[in-house]
Amino acid sequence: MYLRKIRVQNYRSIVDSGWVPIDGVTCLVGKNESGKSASLKAIEGLNSTDTAFVNYNKIEDYPRRYLAQYDERHAEQEAEVISSQWELTEADIAEVSKVLGKSVFKDKFVTVTKRYESASKIWSVPLKQKDVLDHLIAREDLSEKDAKCLETISSTQSAAKALEALESRSERQSSLLGTIKSFKDSSAMMKAIEILQNRMPKFLYFSHYDRMSGEISVNKLNADKATPTGISTGDSVFLDFLSYAGTNLDELTKTNRFEELNAKCEAAANNISDQIFEYWTQNEHLDIDVVLSEGKSQDPAPFNSGLIARARVRNNLHKVSVPFSERSAGFIWFFSFLVKFAQIKKSHGNVVLLLDEPGLTLHGTAQKDLLRYFQEKISPNHQLVYTTHSPFMVPADNLSSVRTVEDVVVTKRGRKQSEGTKVRDDILATDRQTNFPIFGALGFEVTQTLLIGENTLLVEGPSDILYLQVASTTLTKLGRTGLKASWNICPSGGIDKILPFVRLFFGNNLNIAVLTDFDRGQKNKIETLKRSEILELERIILATDIAEKDEADIEDFFEPALFVKLLNQAYNLEGEHELTVNKLNQADEKTDRLVKKAEAFFRVLPPSVPEFNHYAPSYYLQQHPEILSGKSAGVRKTLDRFEKVFEKINDFTI
Repeated sequence: MYLRKIRVQNYRSIVDSGWVPIDGVTCLVGKNESGKSASLKAIEGLNSTDTAFVNYNKIEDYPRRYLAQYDERHAEQEAEVISSQWELTEADIAEVSKVLGKSVFKDKFVTVTKRYESASKIWSVPLKQKDVLDHLIAREDLSEKDAKCLETISSTQSAAKALEALESRSERQSSLLGTIKSFKDSSAMMKAIEILQNRMPKFLYFSHYDRMSGEISVNKLNADKATPTGISTGDSVFLDFLSYAGTNLDELTKTNRFEELNAKCEAAANNISDQIFEYWTQNEHLDIDVVLSEGKSQDPAPFNSGLIARARVRNNLHKVSVPFSERSAGFIWFFSFLVKFAQIKKSHGNVVLLLDEPGLTLHGTAQKDLLRYFQEKISPNHQLVYTTHSPFMVPADNLSSVRTVEDVVVTKRGRKQSEGTKVRDDILATDRQTNFPIFGALGFEVTQTLLIGENTLLVEGPSDILYLQVASTTLTKLGRTGLKASWNICPSGGIDKILPFVRLFFGNNLNIAVLTDFDRGQKNKIETLKRSEILELERIILATDIAEKDEADIEDFFEPALFVKLLNQAYNLEGEHELTVNKLNQADEKTDRLVKKAEAFFRVLPPSVPEFNHYAPSYYLQQHPEILSGKSAGVRKTLDRFEKVFEKINDFTI
């Protein structure tokens, strides 16, 4: 089962998050107190690996401002907390088919929900129950006579009642009845749910604060297990480490052979260490040891008696070892997470990871290493949803996997009111603080490109990057000329900033080309850039050269009808607000630039329609590249223009 969408309602700061698409790796970005952690905890409650998390508690978790009206707001049934849509894999369908027959699903999607004060889930499964019954009848090889009593029946429950009502049953009828009665409530639907529920992944929630303890007193751990508060989170992670090592607390307590246990702990530490240092680039001279010994009388309690397990980190460069707890918080978290993940995989198999602010204390480059670990080690086998407000944890090369989390505040009758947390797949949220990590990630990528990219194409802004990327991908799939992969596209911020950019990095031996918009007022700026002689004249490609207009932006590479189609879809323009080529032309007859005409058109639309900006249509096109598919004249002419500019740029490749 593969998680496709979730919706959280009535949980802490979340009144209704809306349906949120989930990818293989999904990043939730938002500022502090926006509802990121609440989102993860609500998702976890659907099917948690934590056996203590059985059901949601409405006293603790229901939005407090509405708690007094709970019975009124949910008079008929408990409030719904989590809804989820799952896509069935071929393996899931095969397991159901073994029992209920082939081709018994209307489609591959099931919905699972959960409410307050209940451990049970509510399933919606698109099962063709008549087909299931027909399969069971055929499998039991009922004769036409035996099957006659079932010819008008379409469910196993009704079939069971009909068979039980017979005065006498044939052997095959009895066998069929026995098969149906083996299903809960004689329901094929319940049998399908039972099979799928056993295959449904569990959710592992792991917080930035969940870190393994550096030393454990076995005596104290045994005592803590018997207390109401139980063992600490750090000690719990240590127990996971012992389990991963193939031992447990009871074995530690009872054993008289330390060498065997030390060997197991050493082997487990080596395994986890190998995983860490494949992705830990901060310091490669470290080793991790876990040793068992008797407590010494001069050590602080409770580590002064009984069996003590200690984790230590040795720095081979400085020839010194220190207690695990004295290493950096980022290193401790990374080790603890790998321990927890390894043990959960071992005990639960398929899990969906929910990581709350992972790597928060890691250096920026270490956070990039963590993203690489997510992509290379986790995403091939597990889905991952994580929260962050760090720009280094935002995947700048995969912004379509980013969701913004925002506590939406509106003003009604002069008073500010919260509409609760909203989770959007549109990263252009209204709150700039919410967007800040995304912009920071893009800025980091820009500087990396300028410092590292051998072939660098300077464009004006992020929207140019997206347009060029989508067009290049489309052309390449068609066997035509796209932008060569060796080119890194960098937004410079406009024609005014291109010259300073080029001068700043002139000594880095970068191969630079420029694609820039042009209007008549920029003529002097272009002349200044040309006179600088830092760039060859032919490396400065004007949009006017491609669009064959006196003034042009990259949007003018599009045929007007195709650009109108893109705007209508990107902004959901319908009815009287729907844009046409004629309306676009009339919006501003003083210019031929499509983007300026669009700005003029949007200025006269009502406030309910979002304001026009350059980025939104390009982002929408990235999500819906099929707009550039087809054989229409508009698509063909548009792709011709993009191909023309790619051919010019590719000529400068080194």
